[in-house]
Amino acid sequence: MTPDAVAVAVMIILLFPMSYFTLASPAFLLVRLDIQPGAQLLRGMFNAHFLVMRVVGIIGMVALLLDGRPLAAVGVGMIAALAIWGGRRFMRRVDDQLSARDAGDADAARRLRRLHWSVMLGNAVLLVALVAGIPYITTSA
Repeated sequence: MTPDAVAVAVMIILLFPMSYFTLASPAFLLVRLDIQPGAQLLRGMFNAHFLVMRVVGIIGMVALLLDGRPLAAVGVGMIAALAIWGGRRFMRRVDDQLSARDAGDADAARRLRRLHWSVMLGNAVLLVALVAGIPYITTSA
């Protein structure tokens, strides 16, 4: 096994769900969020994304620690921590807006859309940072 195999495997495993979310989430820009099925489907996608990022982030962090790459493990651990802390906070905000929409708040769909944009932007920033960091975690060319 090459010295960089674990690091490359962790990066690929992290890139897969992040890339999928980057490609899948813009489709929801075409879905009206003032109707329940569209908003619930969006909520489900967000929930699944945060869950997957928590699991692969923690596994990746542990794998990098065991491989002797503590700095890379800290970076991946930060992604996992963001998915844990930020995901809970974000899902609570989505649920609040869904409840507000169901209670008749006409602006709730607009606030849901803003949340949607914020997660898409955050994921894109993390994806770019992860791709930019790949050369730094490998020791050989």
